Amino acid sequence: MNFDENFLQEMGLSAMPADKKQEFLNYIQEELEVRIGERISKGLTDEQLQEFDSLLGTEAAAEWLQKNRPDYREIVNRCIEEMKDAITKNRAKLLA
Repeated sequence: MNFDENFLQEMGLSAMPADKKQEFLNYIQEELEVRIGERISKGLTDEQLQEFDSLLGTEAAAEWLQKNRPDYREIVNRCIEEMKDAITKNRAKLLA
């Protein structure tokens, strides 16, 4: 998913001050990475986590996820939808 001006528009945040937009987009990206990582790691052994960690940033990481966490795409989609819901519920605060 791309977190850019289109995402802000979709979330109803086009009116966000320009100097805050990129900061907010960076926060969203980082927060999602943390949430997804936490959920994907649940149920994995320490050995699996170390193995996956060694593959991060490679094409092999996606293959590893398909084998060891076949539900990872569902986890990613769920985290994104939860983030969107939270943004929508807090839109007024974010624009203030």
